[in-house]
Amino acid sequence: MSSPVKLSYRETTFNQEVVTRFELYNSLFQTLPFYQVKDTGILLPFFSSHCEKETAANSSPTEIIESFFKKYVPGIDHQEQINRMFRFIQYIERQVVLFDAVEDSSFNKIGRTDDSGSLQSLLQLAAQSDKVRDDISDKLKKFSLRLVLTAHPTQFYPGTVLGIITDLIEALKHNDLNNIDVLLQQLGKTPFFNKTSPTPVDEAASLVWFLENTFYHAISAIQSKLEEEFDIDYANDHQILELGFWPGGDRDGNPNVTTETTVSVASLLRQIIFRCYYRDFRVLKRRITFRGIEKTISRLEKLLYHNAFNNQSNPKDLQSELLSLLNSVKQTLITDHDSLFVNIVDGLLQKVRLFGCYFATLDIRQDSRVLRSVFTYCTQQSQIKSGLAKEYEDLSEEEKLTTIPFNEADFHCDEDADDMTKDTLNTIRLMQQIQYSNGEKACQRFIISNCQRSSDILQLINLFLWSGWKKESLSVDFMPLFETVNDLTHAAQVMESLYVHPFYKEHLKRRDNRQSIMLGFSDSTKDGGYLMANWSIYKAKVELTAMARKYGIDLAFFDGRGGPPARGGGKTHRFYASMGTEIANEHIQLTIQGQTVSSQYGSVETARFNVEQLINAGIVSSLKPNESDLLNKNSKALISEMADESYNLFMALRQHPLFVEYLEKYSPLKLLSKINISSRPTKRNADAQLKLEDLRAISFVTSWSQLKQNIPGFYGVGTSLKKVKDEGKWEEVKQLYQSSGFFKTMLDNCSMSMSKSDFRVTAYLEHDKKFAAFWKMLKAEYDLTKAMLLELTGTEVLMQEYPVERRSIAIRERIVLPLVIIQHYALQCLNKNDHPELNDVYNKLVIRTVYGIVNAGRNLA
Repeated sequence: MSSPVKLSYRETTFNQEVVTRFELYNSLFQTLPFYQVKDTGILLPFFSSHCEKETAANSSPTEIIESFFKKYVPGIDHQEQINRMFRFIQYIERQVVLFDAVEDSSFNKIGRTDDSGSLQSLLQLAAQSDKVRDDISDKLKKFSLRLVLTAHPTQFYPGTVLGIITDLIEALKHNDLNNIDVLLQQLGKTPFFNKTSPTPVDEAASLVWFLENTFYHAISAIQSKLEEEFDIDYANDHQILELGFWPGGDRDGNPNVTTETTVSVASLLRQIIFRCYYRDFRVLKRRITFRGIEKTISRLEKLLYHNAFNNQSNPKDLQSELLSLLNSVKQTLITDHDSLFVNIVDGLLQKVRLFGCYFATLDIRQDSRVLRSVFTYCTQQSQIKSGLAKEYEDLSEEEKLTTIPFNEADFHCDEDADDMTKDTLNTIRLMQQIQYSNGEKACQRFIISNCQRSSDILQLINLFLWSGWKKESLSVDFMPLFETVNDLTHAAQVMESLYVHPFYKEHLKRRDNRQSIMLGFSDSTKDGGYLMANWSIYKAKVELTAMARKYGIDLAFFDGRGGPPARGGGKTHRFYASMGTEIANEHIQLTIQGQTVSSQYGSVETARFNVEQLINAGIVSSLKPNESDLLNKNSKALISEMADESYNLFMALRQHPLFVEYLEKYSPLKLLSKINISSRPTKRNADAQLKLEDLRAISFVTSWSQLKQNIPGFYGVGTSLKKVKDEGKWEEVKQLYQSSGFFKTMLDNCSMSMSKSDFRVTAYLEHDKKFAAFWKMLKAEYDLTKAMLLELTGTEVLMQEYPVERRSIAIRERIVLPLVIIQHYALQCLNKNDHPELNDVYNKLVIRTVYGIVNAGRNLA
């Protein structure tokens, strides 16, 4: 008889604090009589266990649903069966929230049992000697971390639900049974989805909730700790912690964003930060009641209240004035009042320094093809004496670089210009106004998506000069986004031609020789598959770093969702800690979105922990670079060979004649546009027939996750591992996995992605006349990848090294399995078309299940 497996302290804590408490509160939740259907909560456990048992037996979704109602609720008609399914969905959506809340409330006990990677471990390192402390201080003077919130529709709770979740987490921390009971009742009666699609401003408001309720407190707390422990100087205007914001500025990601949207979001960000300041000020006012400060306090109050609660017609940046007033109060307290309550003033001073009048930098993003079209339009207008010949478009890239005039003008486009041209030029002007109202950092980055050549950036700069901006005061950073495998290959050449270009060289000098480059984003994985996307980004980083160092440029990489840190929702900080010296790593910038926002930054505690880990990763990797993270020539050749093999397999899959049809028939792809969690269309060229290249990456990934197949997170990995093993290179791969943080993180994230896959749900397709071979091909690659990963890691189950995370994923998957079954049942009904009069109802069933499955996913592949 084998002895029981001994659980670690963290696993035991997870079982006690999360699993047991979830089961307890879930049983309480299921007794609540919602929606006049008292037996739904009683039936749901039977339905869940029935789905588990029958899925294990490879029954089809139709067989599972029909056998359930025949066994447990015989005698009800089909319409009533559908009604019951809708009730199940309502309960399960809330079970997901309950599990999240229980897990988040236990974070302090589970997430922090190991302080490695936290700020605390950095302080312990600093305590070793004055020299180490000085070294860390020096690193912090150059290091920066920027988290950029984006509005990708992978989780979208309404603000009302977010508020309940926050209160529920707090009640669960103290096991406040009465309050938990009331909040669960409120949760049961509060709608989880919008009746209409949110506008881009609605999406911005939803994310601003996190800025106001978590980031404002977490970022300032970390800043305080850093100031307390290390020598940090404000004089050089270097900011360690920065926030970015895409909703309202990202036109490429969302064609529904307009100049008016950008105005509204910039105004919202300004107003909300003033409300945060005003709340803090009220605490300050209650304490500082001394003589000699009354006028200053009164002026502060008027400024803060007026800007927090009254609409401003033409506001100006007040950061300097606020700092001056607060410093005046501080000085009086020090001089006349024994420094009493100086700490309260210091707290508000620090926040005003951190967030100014803008809260988070609003990035503008547009596709290079749109920008080229606008440039062509402008060159044809007589008001701009561009000096460009009409055949400019026919010039070679080298000729264009010497021809672009960089002449200043104050051009306004004609009424006959198309909406995209008007919006682009109006937005360029608006950036100047936002900088005046909210501060320079409020809107100073323009990201060029699908950037393919240097002229894409230089032509955009000329658009700025034709829109009232002056060369000497062009306070904007122009940031290329290289995303396809081909663009990543040529990225270093593009940047070199910019670094040596006379005008751009001067512009960079005025911007302190700092260049940010965005890499990856979602389309990289859709374009080249998992391994190739990761490897192409890595190679591009090495080449771009070498190029920047050659020309003395301070380089920052901005990692999009498609980059290595986020694939599979894995350990982002491990990725950054594993950067070798070949890759610039003094600045960490990354997008956070969807479930990542709520799962990693949904509470002040989790936000602090995850931000601290990123700071630690950046500082320690530059302080003590791990030599094994510097890939040698053989390792690079090995990964490159695997990436090529994986790429070929992924491209063959993409070109398979059944690829798009399979997604359309067996995933909710066609219905995603009807789901009111996003203001953006699911594909570009909305009116055209669906083509893979037009499909937005987020829709692509979401569709595979709903299928429980997560193809973008693993496909091709198994085949590439097998190839190098068959060639006798298996020991090299094993050694690489043990020594290289980059390679290990990449494969561990792949394992996490696979842990969220379940091919049993679609096993019925094994016998489908049309799709059997296609399904078997996907399943075979999944099985091969799993087998190869287990052999490589020497483990028996995926994610064995991360048992708590594995258990968390397994529980979430079990909670939503009934939703997955209901969704696939409804899709089967739609595909059969036996009841065309019910197609609208089946569509609604599919749509409603998507919410819960996505929300439970927390970091989809």
